[in-house]
Amino acid sequence: MMPLSMAKAGEPNVIKKVGGKEETRQFLENLGFVAGGTVTVVSEVGGNLIVNVKESRVAIGKDMANKIMV
Repeated sequence: MMPLSMAKAGEPNVIKKVGGKEETRQFLENLGFVAGGTVTVVSEVGGNLIVNVKESRVAIGKDMANKIMV
């Protein structure tokens, strides 16, 4: 298991766990980051990620990406 921020671009990853405070987890779940879901890193710039999740592209910061374990 590793944080999403360490995942290679272009490889689909299965979300194992979403960490952080309750409100952070709820925010990420609303964006589609749920355990068992698939997420693919599209690109990474300065630690910030653009990812494909649930058929849509989402930009998240490095701190958020570190809370998503794949």
